[in-house]
Amino acid sequence: MNEIPLIDWIALGVFITIWTFYTWYSDYSPSAKNSLPRVMNFHRKRWMREMLRRELRMPDALGIGNFVQSAVFFASTAILIIGGLVATLGGSSRAVDAISLLPFVVTPSESLWSIKVVILICVFIYAFVKFIWAVRLANYCMVLFNAAPIDAKADNIAYADELAKLAGLFALHFNQGLRANFFALAALGWWINATVFMLATAAVLWVVYRREFRSNSLKVANNLRDMSMRAENQD
Repeated sequence: MNEIPLIDWIALGVFITIWTFYTWYSDYSPSAKNSLPRVMNFHRKRWMREMLRRELRMPDALGIGNFVQSAVFFASTAILIIGGLVATLGGSSRAVDAISLLPFVVTPSESLWSIKVVILICVFIYAFVKFIWAVRLANYCMVLFNAAPIDAKADNIAYADELAKLAGLFALHFNQGLRANFFALAALGWWINATVFMLATAAVLWVVYRREFRSNSLKVANNLRDMSMRAENQD
């Protein structure tokens, strides 16, 4: 551990702090209600309520099936990356020799190299767990979706609202898995040097923040939500 420079420990601390804080801010803080994933929960509720009125629900079932396939794809990708990174640990000395030939790269010790690889493994294990749980939630959604009544009575609307909450939980875990992939890209910057690692972490933070809180897609989702609420009030 004494072979590892202080700047690398600082960079790792910045990475973990930023990721942890942003996850809380985006998913659980009071400000989260203004994020794109949270606004989409409103539209999921509308979707499930409209579903009650349809006798033919094949398009809805296909939509939920696409959720499952997307989560399975990312989970499969994560487990393959984990396998590759574990194999890399066995050839640390050769990997250090190879990466030292690249320009602008600070040649790390084998201990530091191993820590960098282990951190990436941990990031992708986190992503894999999130995606696998999202698959389970999507399967639960499919079961409860097929059990939904074909009637828009008040009690059935409550059923649709609860089903929408379960779909929202799927989206939450799926989004956290995708966010882990973004931060894994930042962790790759550590293979160059600690400064690039911190700059890459800041860049990823800006990208995910802008997409969830400042994107054009959020404006569209908000506009459609306002239009739907006005239409409901008029009825």
